[in-house]
Amino acid sequence: MPALYMAHAHQRLPKATRIIALGRQAWNTAQYVEFVQGASIKHIEDSELHPAAWQAFLQRLEYVPLDATQAADYARLAACLTPQAQRVYYLATAPTLFTQICQHLDGAGLVDAQARVVLEKPLGHDLPSAKVINEAVARHFDEQQIYRIDHYLGKETVQNLMVLRFGNAIFEPLWRAPSIRSVQITVAESVGVGNRAGFYDQTGALRDMVQNHLLQLLCIVAMEPPISLDPDDVRDEKLKVLRSLQRLDAAAIRQHTVRGQYIAGAAQGESVCGYLDEANVPPDSQTETFVALRTQINNARWAGVPFFLRTGKRLQTRRSQIVIDFAQPPFSIFGAQPHAEHPNRLIITLQPEESIQLQMMAKIPGSGMSMKPVFLDLDLESAFAGRRADAYERLLVDVIKGRLTHFMRRDELEAAWRWVDPILQGWQSQSDKPRPYTAGTWGPAASSALMAREGCNWFEES
Repeated sequence: MPALYMAHAHQRLPKATRIIALGRQAWNTAQYVEFVQGASIKHIEDSELHPAAWQAFLQRLEYVPLDATQAADYARLAACLTPQAQRVYYLATAPTLFTQICQHLDGAGLVDAQARVVLEKPLGHDLPSAKVINEAVARHFDEQQIYRIDHYLGKETVQNLMVLRFGNAIFEPLWRAPSIRSVQITVAESVGVGNRAGFYDQTGALRDMVQNHLLQLLCIVAMEPPISLDPDDVRDEKLKVLRSLQRLDAAAIRQHTVRGQYIAGAAQGESVCGYLDEANVPPDSQTETFVALRTQINNARWAGVPFFLRTGKRLQTRRSQIVIDFAQPPFSIFGAQPHAEHPNRLIITLQPEESIQLQMMAKIPGSGMSMKPVFLDLDLESAFAGRRADAYERLLVDVIKGRLTHFMRRDELEAAWRWVDPILQGWQSQSDKPRPYTAGTWGPAASSALMAREGCNWFEES
């Protein structure tokens, strides 16, 4: 709702747009509007909350009681829809309901060539379940009508990564082996599972974050230049990356993956409990709250370049970052220098602040030729004076305008599951439990050892 409000306030929604909320609560529209006011305003910046715009936005809202599992209830929805209008169905429900909802929408005559459906993750818990959902939705919607949403793909810095790579001649010749030594992608959260324990304990960090967010970021970093910005041209190249990812067998899973689970520690200066002490978490749970892994892409561009992926809850700070570690000069005329292990790095920060930094070596003033790393900074917030849309706002507007580029295609989703499934199965067959790590740290020590074996280190450890 905050994202839709922002789109409304900045005239990015068509004037006739109506927003119809469906739920099992026996509310009327006035009660629903009261709920939205209490839940949404705190997520809108004061500078953007204009009373007249907010009231006009609330006028767009309607509420229709509906049980998604009951076909008869969809007649109530049909009765309030404008004939011939373009419809976007946003399914922010459990994926187990996707099949029934699409079936009932179609049965009520609510699916036509203009209709679009937005599917929230997770789409399945493994490859077979993802295929079942995809096939069920495809019986009612064509692939060009299906928008599998991942809010990371709506972030300005992620979309800017394509411009950085393909719009600047200085980077593309170096964006390959052997010029790049390693790539690391981190999506770190400082919070615990909160009230999502029931969902999270059945999911874990690999399914919740790696299978979608981190693999999508990896694809954008590693893809070949598409022939155009046409959605299928872009997604074809991402699919090639997923198909080229090295599959991990049992030995590689043991050597190249680390899974952890947080124990009691401190976060933001306060004591916090461990995962097993969170509400609704089974006392013997072996669900991972942290994953680090090493993989590589088997193609000519990336031959021999390790890709390190890391995500976790209750880590030291909230951070999403891509770090491109360039190779060292083949010969140094400056001798051994204390800070020269990583002379050139490109650091792309997605959150909390969006920025791009290029690390270079510079001479320290004074006699001698001592060096230290310095940064060339691009602060996206200060570089562009205009307002920058939130990721969800950007993606929702894309749905309305029919832009599919930043949404996962069916074969992309299934290729990601095809790569993740053997890791899940390998963990199940191993007797090892997740490694404990103290809340407020950067995860198990084995995560650092994973990189150290190849002479690398996580960025914050440099």
